[in-house]
Amino acid sequence: MVAISLSKVEETAPALVSLYKSAGESLVEHGLDGQRAAVYLVVDHSGSMRPYYGDGSVQALADRVLGLSAHLDDDGRVPVVFFSTEVDAVTEIALSDHAGRIERCVAGLGHMGRTNYHLAMDAVIDHYLDSGSQDPAFVVFQTDGGPSSKAAAERYLCKAAKLPLFWQFIGFGDPRSRQFDFLRRLDELAVPGKRVVDNAGFFHAGSDPRRMTDAELYDRLLGEFPQWLAAARHQGIVRGR
Repeated sequence: MVAISLSKVEETAPALVSLYKSAGESLVEHGLDGQRAAVYLVVDHSGSMRPYYGDGSVQALADRVLGLSAHLDDDGRVPVVFFSTEVDAVTEIALSDHAGRIERCVAGLGHMGRTNYHLAMDAVIDHYLDSGSQDPAFVVFQTDGGPSSKAAAERYLCKAAKLPLFWQFIGFGDPRSRQFDFLRRLDELAVPGKRVVDNAGFFHAGSDPRRMTDAELYDRLLGEFPQWLAAARHQGIVRGR
């Protein structure tokens, strides 16, 4: 059973109905129908991200994540972490107030700094632990480049492997850019040499992420989540189904 019904989405967020349906189809295809998870969105707010805020790419991703979250979590809200040199904001996007939400959030954030993954990861870990959730967490982590501190990002990913948190990294930009070499390596960190389970995935959404179809995006988002769930359950990191 879905966390939030189609009729509720039609009532509170009619513009997201097609996304909700597409996300549901992808969940079924990946054997995740009925799965519960706390969904997070982490968004790069560094200076090079300015064009993606301006053309609506970040808002489009937020809407798509919200459409997915409605199947996995029943509160109709997705916590959002904006990060650059520091954590610029921890807020949320909701079914009832999603339109233009990203623009309203970033309007008050000020300077767009550099790129520090680990601070945003720490903010998600703290939020999840403070929430008391019994469900695993699915974290959509968007960026357009590598982190300022690669060692810190790797350390936090390995630390988080012992927690019921799965990190799905998404790259905005030229897939051929060497900016994404670190994320490729992060995705392939040794198990169990460096982390107890493989708790991360990575894919490129291209230079114009809005051109990726909803079906393709959801397929890529969910591609490694089932394998992580199985491994995390085997290790006792995730309980139940």
